[in-house]
Amino acid sequence: MQVTVEMPDQVARQWGETPEAVGRSVLEDAAVEGYRAGRLSQRQVGAMLGLDYWQTENFLTERGVPLNYSPADLAADNATLEKILSRS
Repeated sequence: MQVTVEMPDQVARQWGETPEAVGRSVLEDAAVEGYRAGRLSQRQVGAMLGLDYWQTENFLTERGVPLNYSPADLAADNATLEKILSRS
């Protein structure tokens, strides 16, 4: 989907000097805020920005965004790992 946003030039220049730079910066900001709010997963952020898993993780880390990984997620991952390892 393509979305067009209109804003005063003076405001847009806060994100960059060219329309492409402004668009990319606004897209990155939207991805970060969507992830922080829990509306977007890490995979969705990567898809929005054309990044692979590790690039997405680095992108979020560089912006000081904590990963959405709860103690329940850790427990579930540990249970899965135990199940896999017990099959060996």
